[in-house]
This record gives sequence, structure tokens and C-alpha cells, in this order.
Amino acid sequence: MNKQQSGFTLVEIAIVLVIIGLLLGGVLKGQELINSAKVKNLANDFRTIPTFVYAYQDKFRALPGDDRNADTHIGVAVGTVGNGNGRIEGNWNDVPTAGACTSEACHFWLHVRVANLASGSTDMNSTEYNPRNAESGLVGITGVAPVTGWTGNYFVCSTGIQGRFVRQLDLAMDDGVTNSGNIRVICQSLAANGCATNTAFPAALTVADDANLYTVCSSY
Repeated sequence: MNKQQSGFTLVEIAIVLVIIGLLLGGVLKGQELINSAKVKNLANDFRTIPTFVYAYQDKFRALPGDDRNADTHIGVAVGTVGNGNGRIEGNWNDVPTAGACTSEACHFWLHVRVANLASGSTDMNSTEYNPRNAESGLVGITGVAPVTGWTGNYFVCSTGIQGRFVRQLDLAMDDGVTNSGNIRVICQSLAANGCATNTAFPAALTVADDANLYTVCSSY
């Protein structure tokens, strides 16, 4: 007696393949949307921080962090005022040490927050004092060029950014070349807070660099 073997028909196989294709397409599209949202958040840091500077200047005729009269302008302690030389001094990645800032770049966040221009902690003992980007990397500002010879009034930097996001950022906000223009990769991020001052990373990023982490700065 012959036993009839059962199996999938071509129509059934085709339907399964279509369903698998739709599922894969949905997953890829979802990942693309997530990545796009990250890039927008990263770009927002570079766009928002300058507004803090302009708003503070408009109100107090001084740079946040550098304001020598910040004690009277916004009521901060005398030890947290700047020298008023018209430049935000210090490294972009300066963080409080033993609950105190030692540079204007670090005091910048205190000034804009006490002035109600930015949200965030004013407690220098808090790990939340220095802001973080969408990739959990440090974000900062300085009036000192992070790469020797780069001109600008001040520079906003953000670290721990994947190469693929860096390239998208540069395309969206600058010339699409990561070693020229207003937005540049200054180094590969090897430490938690980014890379040392004046450590240049001159090569333009390619697809081969997408998985690496970098520190990106924008000049203003």
C-alpha cells in the first residue's frame, strides 16, 4: 500500500517567503528610523548649545562660563565666575573634580542652567552635571580650538559617536567631508571623555570606519 507524502505547495511556499520578506523589511525600516532619530538627537546638541550662548549674551552681554559678573547676573558663587576675556577657556571635556569646576568650559553649564536657559543639574558632585549625547558620550563647549589651526569663536564637541552617524551628521549639517568645514572628526574616541586637546584625526571617514567611535566638533 503506497503512502501519500504531504508537503508545501508552491503557493504556500511563496506566501511564506512574502511574509518573511515583509518581516525583514519592517525590521530594517524600524532600525533605519531608530538610527535617523539618533542622528537628529546628535544634531540637536550642535544646534541647541549655541542658542544658550546667544541667549546669555543677549541678556547679560557676556559669555556663559566666562562671565566675570555671573555672581551678580545670576547669583552664582564668586568662585564660579569667569575672567571676562571674551573666550570660554578650558577643554571641552573638562568635568568637575572633587565637586568643583576648574575651567570656564566646565562652569558654562552652571551659568546657563542657573540662568534658566538650559535644563540639567547644577550640582557639581552629580554625575549628571555634564550633559550626554544620544550615544551616552560627553558633550561640551570651549573657546579653545580642539585642533590646532582651526578657527572659530567657540567649539561644541560630542564624543562616542559611531562612524556611520558621524557621516550622516556631516552630510546633514555641513559639507559631507569629516576633515573639513564646520563639522569635523577631531579624533577616534579611545577614552570615556573623548580625546586629548589638539589630537587631530585628519582622515575623512568611509564606510569602513562606521563601527568605530569618534569625537566630533563643530565650530561657530
